[in-house]
Amino acid sequence: MYTGEDLADLQDVNAMVFLGFGFLYTSFVRYGFSGCGLNFLVAVMATQLAIILNGIESWYYRGKITIHLGSIVVAEMCTVSALISIGAVLGKTNPVHLILIAMLEVSGFVLNGWCLRTLLKVQPLNSIMQLHTFGAFFGLILTWMLYRKGSEQQFEKEKSDRKTGLFSMFGTIFLWMFWPSFNSALIEDGTPGRKLQVVCSTYLALAVSAVTAAAVSILSSHKGKLNPNHMQSCILAGGIAVGVSISVVHHPWEAMAIGFTAAVVSTTGYKYLKIHTLLAFQSHDTCAVLSTYGLPSLLGWLAHLLLQLKDCNDQTLAIRFAVFHICTLLFTIMMSLSMGIITGLLLRLNLWRPPQDKKCFDDQAFWEFPHLAVHK
Repeated sequence: MYTGEDLADLQDVNAMVFLGFGFLYTSFVRYGFSGCGLNFLVAVMATQLAIILNGIESWYYRGKITIHLGSIVVAEMCTVSALISIGAVLGKTNPVHLILIAMLEVSGFVLNGWCLRTLLKVQPLNSIMQLHTFGAFFGLILTWMLYRKGSEQQFEKEKSDRKTGLFSMFGTIFLWMFWPSFNSALIEDGTPGRKLQVVCSTYLALAVSAVTAAAVSILSSHKGKLNPNHMQSCILAGGIAVGVSISVVHHPWEAMAIGFTAAVVSTTGYKYLKIHTLLAFQSHDTCAVLSTYGLPSLLGWLAHLLLQLKDCNDQTLAIRFAVFHICTLLFTIMMSLSMGIITGLLLRLNLWRPPQDKKCFDDQAFWEFPHLAVHK
């Protein structure tokens, strides 16, 4: 029996997936239709695949796949991991590429979650919340595999203006608003008030990270002005970090400290890491998924470890937990990198007809615009 609260969780996650990420990826001048429209196409296909893959165990033991509100929410969370990775290669791929990326990554993420729950006995909530780490490293290795020679500088059409920047900011605001529901959607009602506590902790972390990101952006600017890119990406850092460690965050100050640190790390990383990963490692990270999602998720993992050890009085148990916690992260990163390499090798085949450099970040390569047609 599902309540109106469960339906609200599904609607909130829906808004994040389709409105949040959809608008977020409209930041480029000539890539708005592709950023939003292809995001929708990829999301609905990936969600359907995730429902099937998550239901394989049920089908094996019961002979059928049961679909309910909870299974759809879990499937959309798996889809978020794929949408994060797509941000790293945004504008440099065609629709077939994006669909293949989503299908392979969702498959890898579901397999990763199953292995964590089966081999390391990780709780389902903690295994799902590895989606930020999985998506960021998958996208990072994938964009390295698909690197184009001569792209040390920006692509010709890789630029934003006020209009597209505003739409992208709308996407960030949608994500910011619904992130508390995202983090609390899988919290079971067994502990009274726990779901409300998670919502409050996430909100506090998001609020602190928004203020901190703005402050760091101003302090790091020679003219003392806000950087729109920092506001679009780094204000979400607190929600990401506290989501990874949410099972051990029980006090407001813990959530606020995590949000503050995550914003500092994310904003600093955005300012320096994007260009350095391009020049040093030939990894053209379009939407800076490493600093936006990867670094905050790693910080959340570290916070989870420290807070758990702080509350543990048994030294043997603490060491055992630390080993398993480290293994969880290493296994997730290994799985994401492996799936990213496999996907990259597949996409490098000329069979998929990758877009030429001059057609990257251009809607006209994939969309028909009658008003732009040449009439003879």
